[in-house]
Amino acid sequence: MINKRLLIKNLLAHNDENSFYDKKRFLDISQKEGKAKFLKHVCALANSNPANRSYMVIGVEDADNEINGVDFFDDSKIQNLVNAYLDNPPLISYENVLFPHLPEGKVVGLVTIRSSGRICSLKRNIWKYYGGAVFFREGSISMPRNFDSTLRDVNSATVGEIEQHARNNIELTLDGVIDFINHRHRHLDSHYKVFKEQFVVCWCGNRKKVKESVYYSRVDIELINEQVKLFYSALDEVSISWNEDSFSITEYVYLGLGDQKRYYPMEEVSILFADNGTYQIQGKLVFEPPQYDRKTLYHILNANKALLKKLQRGGSLRPAEKADLRRFPATSLICFLNGFEEAQEVMQEARKWLKETDPEAYLSLKEALRILRKVRYS
Repeated sequence: MINKRLLIKNLLAHNDENSFYDKKRFLDISQKEGKAKFLKHVCALANSNPANRSYMVIGVEDADNEINGVDFFDDSKIQNLVNAYLDNPPLISYENVLFPHLPEGKVVGLVTIRSSGRICSLKRNIWKYYGGAVFFREGSISMPRNFDSTLRDVNSATVGEIEQHARNNIELTLDGVIDFINHRHRHLDSHYKVFKEQFVVCWCGNRKKVKESVYYSRVDIELINEQVKLFYSALDEVSISWNEDSFSITEYVYLGLGDQKRYYPMEEVSILFADNGTYQIQGKLVFEPPQYDRKTLYHILNANKALLKKLQRGGSLRPAEKADLRRFPATSLICFLNGFEEAQEVMQEARKWLKETDPEAYLSLKEALRILRKVRYS
């Protein structure tokens, strides 16, 4: 079993970016340019490593390898994005890897890419890249090549050695459990569970019992063996269940207009553990968003746009407008879920201004964008 934190350290120690790994300060697939560049690098890494895994490390400075981290990125549907834009798409996963020195909620992203063994290419045009384009890695750069290029295996031994040096051990596992329960989350209700005598899952949160059901908020769930965060949210509530073979999470979102708010089940995720030392994560979107009168939502969206313009002009907000700003992320999300596509652009544009104006509203906006991203890629 590979400790992903050790793996990242070993990758960063292996000189600089090359044909089997790339590093990025951040990943933005909400914009067309960022999405196109991400797909280009995935395509190039898959073609340059047909017989082994290749990696992208997110949250690291290019110049000096300083690990600054990125926000927790909850996107189990990233394979859907790759499948939609690439022919012969590789298998891909995105994992959130914990580093102790990073602030709460910050992680290092690890993208693992496994080639299909065939030439990977773009299916269709995106940004300035044309459909049919094929990319390979040349040193630290992803470059276009002719479609008739052949795949060559040159990195299997090197990647295998790096992964071997990242194998987990019992000391690292015990240290991880103790750190999770006694230090990082000592003020929360924390638990651990061992599956198949190999896998250790830790979870914590503020516990709340409603009738016979138990829910958690401020939830953090980690697979300690691999130093991977499975779930993190400062706002949403989840229910948790398990048996001898699996650990399951049902995520709820709190939505509505005015006082008419309630919890809606959003996604059910199960981690299935096998006797042979492997596991699978299966997710199912069960979200049915609330529907409202379109005229009402049209007025809400226009009011949100006017509020954003006032922020951009540097105008001071009245008390009522400050209250509207707190509701801005949730109401914009509801507009999007009811068919107002423009609401996504408004939310993206508001990130900078809410971050500078109202940290609480900014946190709510990040959660709303996370929900939006899940719904879109499903």
